[in-house]
Amino acid sequence: MRRRVMSMLVGTILAASALFNAGPATATAPATATAAPAVPPPAEFGTDWHDPVTAAPPVSKPRTKSCEVTVAKARFKDFTPYEGGYAPPAGCGDRWEKVVLRLDGKVKGRQYDRLGYLRIGGVEVFRTSTPQPSPDGITWSVEKDVTRYSETLGRDQRVEMLIGNVVNDTYTGIIDVKVTLTFYEKEKDGAPRTAPEAPGIAPDAPRTAPDTPPTPPDRILPLGDGTTLTTPRNSERIVAEVYATGSGGGCEEYWYMTVPETAPYSCKADKGPYREVQIKVDGRLAGIAAPFPTVWTGGWSNPFLWYVIPGPRAFDVKPIEYDLTPYAGLLNDGRPHQVEVSVVGVPKGQTGWSTPVNVLVWQDEKRAHVTGELTRHKEGGLANESTYTPASPGPGESAHRLDTKGGHRLSVSGYVNTSHGRVTTTVTRTLAHSSAHRWTEGEAMDALKATWTDREAITTGGRAAQTRTVRTDRTYTMDGTTTLGAGDRLRTEISLGDRAESVTTRGDRRIGRSVIDDRYDGDATYTANVPREERHAVGTSRERYRQVGDGGCHDRTLATVQGVLTEDRLRC
Repeated sequence: MRRRVMSMLVGTILAASALFNAGPATATAPATATAAPAVPPPAEFGTDWHDPVTAAPPVSKPRTKSCEVTVAKARFKDFTPYEGGYAPPAGCGDRWEKVVLRLDGKVKGRQYDRLGYLRIGGVEVFRTSTPQPSPDGITWSVEKDVTRYSETLGRDQRVEMLIGNVVNDTYTGIIDVKVTLTFYEKEKDGAPRTAPEAPGIAPDAPRTAPDTPPTPPDRILPLGDGTTLTTPRNSERIVAEVYATGSGGGCEEYWYMTVPETAPYSCKADKGPYREVQIKVDGRLAGIAAPFPTVWTGGWSNPFLWYVIPGPRAFDVKPIEYDLTPYAGLLNDGRPHQVEVSVVGVPKGQTGWSTPVNVLVWQDEKRAHVTGELTRHKEGGLANESTYTPASPGPGESAHRLDTKGGHRLSVSGYVNTSHGRVTTTVTRTLAHSSAHRWTEGEAMDALKATWTDREAITTGGRAAQTRTVRTDRTYTMDGTTTLGAGDRLRTEISLGDRAESVTTRGDRRIGRSVIDDRYDGDATYTANVPREERHAVGTSRERYRQVGDGGCHDRTLATVQGVLTEDRLRC
């Protein structure tokens, strides 16, 4: 029955999430996608399959001199972090056009998916998860643009990396990784530094001008486990980024499927599945966001879905970004302030979310003290309602049902008096969630259809004609069904969507637009509760990643059958 599957699922959760109870960057695609190999797929999964790959574009690199530094090289077999030192590269100057992080990993045998992080100087620069290996072994790589952390990377630092793992007679996979940073030197005649552009395009949204990225921050302040923040007194732009992952605490890895106590389901959470990541400054709500519903590579009780193509963001845990510039006048008083991150909907006293925070600060070099004021703070009521409908009694297979709707709205404004004039920033964010969760007695059938929207508008400027607005609309979707049928054959069909559209205007004129649309579809079946060699698994998966608008076009499709890559096509 489904409860047996759920017990296996929770075992995976606890093993994968123990990292954060104790204490995951864009997966690289080839520079030029090639046709899939002409190898007919086997009748079922064997002992090896294609190495993990995603359809996302590789990180673009400048054509300037580059220098590479190895940041970490480790074999993770327990929960001992790698610790080492870092020094900036010699021979590529002290200011860089771009900095690219690359992780190369390998693992073989049997192992769960694991979560990991990399911190340099206390700043979390990378969070990731791992693929599940074949008995014969796999390799994979992940790239991430980490130029925004240039201030931290400009001096000697301590390095800490951990991919918490368990290795024993059953789970034999040791995770072997190497992480490097490649620094691309700035052009000698490069443009001088300019005042920072307004924020407004989070890392999970396309940038409107990909070839001219924003100036990196002057300071990066990691909050770590504490919540006290003291900013430089001449801060003119302040952005907090939060690497939020629901992982520990068992069911919080599957928070989107939790139900209230009154419903007969194996994962409970007070009012149900609505989650919202909030940030507060001195106790006042300063930002809200919808967490991304990441599915790790053991997700939905079916690792055969994810062996070659992971779900969106599984190898690239992007931080949520909050513009705190309206609070700069308050934060610039030279005193410590309390910054707190919390997740709405997590049962009281229960662990399950990791929310490390970095605060990015841009300073006014011509002012010792930038003054300002928070002028507007308007919060709508938080909606969170779940309606449970029990299964109908009598013959036939009737399903229990939980319908959930939730949402929230926040708008804040403030100004700073800079050396280049008064700049007003207004941030408005609107969240909405709807889902329908259905399951039968014993959870032999378990299905979810859900949509999350996170709409944000950030307006900055002085006079109306100079006002710049970035509107970013994010939409996340999940539509999946798992069934356990005759002979313990477990089948999962699932579709995942990750879409972000960004439009930039100056005054009444549109000056930029970009869209990213990443969609995954999978269908896999295997025999549960038997040894690995008796599972007789079959499965297909497909991902299409489209990025259009300013900066060009990327449109790539990947498809697999029984672990063999059967399609790899570029349309632009």
